[in-house]
Amino acid sequence: MSNAGSNPNDIFDVKKVRRFVDLMIERDLAEIDLRQGEQRIRIRRGSEPVVTGGEYRPAPAAAAPVAPTAAKPAEEDKNVVLIKSPTIGTFYVAANPESPAFVKVGDHIGPDSTVCIIEAMKVFNEVPAGTSGQIAACLVENGESVEFGQPLFKVTLTK
Repeated sequence: MSNAGSNPNDIFDVKKVRRFVDLMIERDLAEIDLRQGEQRIRIRRGSEPVVTGGEYRPAPAAAAPVAPTAAKPAEEDKNVVLIKSPTIGTFYVAANPESPAFVKVGDHIGPDSTVCIIEAMKVFNEVPAGTSGQIAACLVENGESVEFGQPLFKVTLTK
């Protein structure tokens, strides 16, 4: 019997995928697209991974810092926007456990203000606010896993 994942020709071998991610970082590549028979894996930096031809979901590529989308909620309150996660990973409110939080409820922010860090595959990506206003709510707990596009903060726009 063969051991799953030990096939040297398997494009989904975790060690190979990690080497591809390292290569992407080293060479500053935006995308790698591999095909083997009916299997395909595409790894992109700064976006969701795309997999076709199977149920395998690869680990996300290390994402370059990307400005989150500040989306307006449905007609409820036109003065409130959501800062959403630009990638999947682990949400952190501060650079390290001893540091103060980047922002807290009540703080005024500008578009370039760092609001949190999202860790993806040992890469820590600072998340800029992308909007100006006052932090109304933090919607995620420190250390919690987040998905691409998940709301992180609620911001009240200032005029």
